[in-house]
Amino acid sequence: MAGQLTPMTSAPVHPQAKHHKNTLWWRLFKNRTYFLFCLPGVVFMILFFYIPVLANVVAFKDFSYSEGGFIAGLLQSPWVGFNNFKFFFESADFWIVTRNTIGYNMVFLLLNFFFAIFFAIIMSQLRNRRLLRGYQTLMLFPYFLSWAVLQYFVYAFLNPDKGIVNQMIHALAGGKGIDFYNNPAPWPFIILFLGVWKGIGYNSILYFATAMGIDPTLYEASMIDGASKWQQIKNVTIPHIVPVATLMLILNIGGIFRSDIGLFYVVPRMSGPLINVTQTFDTYIYRALTTTNDIGMSTAAGLVQSVVGAALILTCNAIVRKVEPKSALF
Repeated sequence: MAGQLTPMTSAPVHPQAKHHKNTLWWRLFKNRTYFLFCLPGVVFMILFFYIPVLANVVAFKDFSYSEGGFIAGLLQSPWVGFNNFKFFFESADFWIVTRNTIGYNMVFLLLNFFFAIFFAIIMSQLRNRRLLRGYQTLMLFPYFLSWAVLQYFVYAFLNPDKGIVNQMIHALAGGKGIDFYNNPAPWPFIILFLGVWKGIGYNSILYFATAMGIDPTLYEASMIDGASKWQQIKNVTIPHIVPVATLMLILNIGGIFRSDIGLFYVVPRMSGPLINVTQTFDTYIYRALTTTNDIGMSTAAGLVQSVVGAALILTCNAIVRKVEPKSALF
C-alpha cells in the first residue's frame, strides 16, 4: 500500500561469522588491551614458577653437577627413584621439622586471623581519619622491614651481656641474665610474637577494606532498631567479613608446610642450640643445601612441601564448597 512503512528486518547473521566471533583468537583480539596488561605477570609466572617445576625430577635422581651445565648434569645423573624421599622420611630431623612447621603455622593461622580481624573491626569503627591513618602507618611499618634488619633490633633486646631484657632483669630483680641464644625455652613465644607483630598490619588490610565497604544504611537500620555497638559488629560487620576470611583460610592452609626462613633462621642468628625449636622445612632445605650439598634430598623435601600444600588447599576448598558454596575458591 502506498505511503505505508514496512518494518525493517536485519540481515541474518551467517553461521560461520557467528562461529568466528566465538573463537579463542577473536576473543584475544577483542580483549587485547586487557591481555597486554596481564602479559608481564603471565611471563613472570611461566619463567619463574612453571618452567622450574620441571626440575622436580631432581628429587628422583642422585644429582651431581656436570661441565655441560645443569641440563647435562640432570641427564647424566643416575635415577634413584624414591631413595631421596626415603632418606628424608627416615632421618631424625623429619619429625622435628614436621612438628615445628605444622605447630607454628597452626598457631600463626589462629593468631593472625584473630588479631587481623580484631584490629580491622576496631579501625573500621574509628571516625577520626587522622588517628586512623596514624594507626595504619604504625601497624604496616614492621611489614616493610626485612628480617635481616629486625634481627639486630631483636639482638639489642636479647643480647646476653648488654641486652635490654637482661639489663632490666639485673636492675629490677637483681637476678642472673638469660642467655637467650643458648636457651630454647623462650623462643617459641618469641617467634610467635614476632611473626604476628610483623604481619598484623598487612593481614588486616583486606578485612579493613571489606568492613569499610559495608553499606552504611545497614548500620543506620540497626541503630534505629536499638542495636548496641557490639550488636552492630556481631550482626553486620562480622557476617560481611566471614566470606573473605574463609577465602583467606583456604589460601593460608596451603602454606601450612612453609615457613619464613628469615624468622626461623636469620632472627635466631643461626644458633645451633636452638635448632630443635627453630628447624622447619625451609631451614632444613637451606641447611641441607649449604652443608651437605645434597640437591636431590633437598628437592625431595621441597616437593613434599608443595604436594602436601596443594592437597590441603583442595581438601579445604572441597569442605568449604559443601558447607558454603559461595565462599569456596573454585
